[in-house]
Amino acid sequence: MTPKVVVTGIGAVTPLGATADATWQATLAGESGVHTMDNDWSEKYGLAVDFAAQVDPQVVPENLKRVQAKRLDPSSQFALISAREAMADAGLEETDPDRTAVSWATGIGGVWTLLDAWDTLQEEGPRRVMPLTVPMLMPNGPAAAIGMEFKARAGVQTMVSACASSTESLGHAYDVVANGHADIVIAGGSEAAIHPITIASFNSMQALSRRTDSPETASRPYDVDRDGFVMGEGAGTLILETEEHAKARGATIYAEVSSWGISNDAYHITGGEPGGQYALRAMQSALDNAELSPADIKHVNAHATSTPVGDIPESLAISELLGSHVGDALVSATKSMTGHLLGGTGAVESILTVKALQTRTAPPTINIDEVDPEVVGINIVRDTPAELPAGDIAAISNSFGFGGHNAVVAFKSV
Repeated sequence: MTPKVVVTGIGAVTPLGATADATWQATLAGESGVHTMDNDWSEKYGLAVDFAAQVDPQVVPENLKRVQAKRLDPSSQFALISAREAMADAGLEETDPDRTAVSWATGIGGVWTLLDAWDTLQEEGPRRVMPLTVPMLMPNGPAAAIGMEFKARAGVQTMVSACASSTESLGHAYDVVANGHADIVIAGGSEAAIHPITIASFNSMQALSRRTDSPETASRPYDVDRDGFVMGEGAGTLILETEEHAKARGATIYAEVSSWGISNDAYHITGGEPGGQYALRAMQSALDNAELSPADIKHVNAHATSTPVGDIPESLAISELLGSHVGDALVSATKSMTGHLLGGTGAVESILTVKALQTRTAPPTINIDEVDPEVVGINIVRDTPAELPAGDIAAISNSFGFGGHNAVVAFKSV
């Protein structure tokens, strides 16, 4: 019989706050983490988009020693800070290294390290390129940093599936714990890719919002006037272990990880399948694997990036999945506040889903003036938080990424 897998610790570094609790409180308050960027390169390169959802620049110097920060790409810096918070939150000052694992994710990896090194090579020559450039830019750099910090010798692995990456990392962590390969898994994802190259590229494909006159309202999932997503950055960490292991050490349990599901559109490298059928397949798989029915689902943290074409197929899939129970499930699109953290988004949104179950509160979706008439059926939480029902309830968190990757994690209340 598969043991119950639970969440016992959370940590986050996001545009809304330097901790999981700060992020949660800002989310409940409906705050926007999106602002005009304070840099010299937006004007230098003539970027059409000069805003993003950035982490407070003081977070890293306040949490990492200078020498350690210099040896880590920002994606690894955010990862390590959030992992430290989650491990402390779980009460895991010490663990058995041989029974501790890491399941991490990133969508892009150390883009700042890579491109800074290229600039150095061009301007100053090869002798000035840092010797740690490759370890800092590699996508498994954040996972490796966490693994070394906590002596995780049961396995350190990295998922790279675009914006579905960290939801896949949570699914893999669930499998590792459920199958007995480790007692503790540090799971999550991070991203630090707000860079001139990525902004220029996303803008060229017309994926980004250009609402430069009102950045705070630019991320507006489901709104009829949405015009693209907003780049975000940060990290989220969840500590997974079996219920038996957690109770034996007296840990606080946030929620149960019921199971997960994946699929692939095999349709287009950047666009999802328009009917949402393979997003639906991933959601249905998560419910089937967890032995949940549509009536059990009372909350959905939607992928909902605020793109003109992306929000509609997911809403169709949610409606088809839940059928006559769709009105009972409160849908939150928290990217309206955090922006889109790419490979880190699934972990952060899973934390918000877990907190929603724990507190019986669904966070709001902000910036909706008028719901797109093509978004039908789903019960969107708008502007202010909404109360979730008492009793045994479940929730899902959706993540979909370039390449057709679809990943869904299901959680139960405890």
